[in-house]
Amino acid sequence: MTDIVDAHFHIWRQADLPWLLGPMQPRIFGPYEPIRRDYPVSEYLADARPEGVTQAVYVQANWAVDRFLDEVDYVSRASEKAGFPIAIVAYADMLAEDARPQLDLLARNERVRGVRMQIHWHQNTLYRFAGGPELARDPRLVANIGRLADYGFSFDLQVFADQMAGAAELAASCPDVTFVLQHAGMLEDLSTEGIAAWRDGMTSLAAQPNIASKLSGLGTFLRRNDAGHIAFIAAQTLALFGADRCLFGSNFPIEKLWTTYSELIGAHRAAVPEGVFGKVFNETARRVYRLDDK
Repeated sequence: MTDIVDAHFHIWRQADLPWLLGPMQPRIFGPYEPIRRDYPVSEYLADARPEGVTQAVYVQANWAVDRFLDEVDYVSRASEKAGFPIAIVAYADMLAEDARPQLDLLARNERVRGVRMQIHWHQNTLYRFAGGPELARDPRLVANIGRLADYGFSFDLQVFADQMAGAAELAASCPDVTFVLQHAGMLEDLSTEGIAAWRDGMTSLAAQPNIASKLSGLGTFLRRNDAGHIAFIAAQTLALFGADRCLFGSNFPIEKLWTTYSELIGAHRAAVPEGVFGKVFNETARRVYRLDDK
């Protein structure tokens, strides 16, 4: 069996996450009472290790923005204590006039491999995270993402279909930066028109050789582990990007709201042709997140 690299997961202490504190607020993934608690690395390993996961990439979980270094430190200490290799995609404010002071601080931690600042925007306010739909074209963001190349950092790109044209322009403007598309472009409109718009946008992103697509978070809008839906997204994404630019991520513990790790990875295994298992479940993640770097 291929050793699995889980390229998108979270661990946390509830007390560190503003969005898990206070009154329940609507979220993109629906009711979330079961995850309003600590999710430590020990529980993640109990979920993931039986399925062959040997390494993982932590993606920032929206701590208070001024505590982005505390988040990196927490994950690093958890990795060291567990003896389990974890790389980190950290937060940095890519709309700052110059993000390099933040990137300099992140670069001091050898586990940091990239940055995510969520720029997805949607007419539906429950799906909206960013302040506007055109952030991919903001000159400050373009300049700061271009600077990631100097650090060897990737950028985890999170957009909806109608933002993909701008995101493709962004990737073209930063050819030395590797972009990792979150959740295979977050298909949320399953109408004929919605799927066509998503596929058109994905085609424009796939035309940029520095973009890889992550098969993750595919239960977000269905709020269930749907093997047929996962198979459809995987087939479309693999056809557009190729297995060399596709990678698996569990999005745990979010997906734990409606499924188990075993059921989730089982659906993904069934959706990916056996001949490219090694690429999708291991090799692409190792390359784009530089997991073999010391």
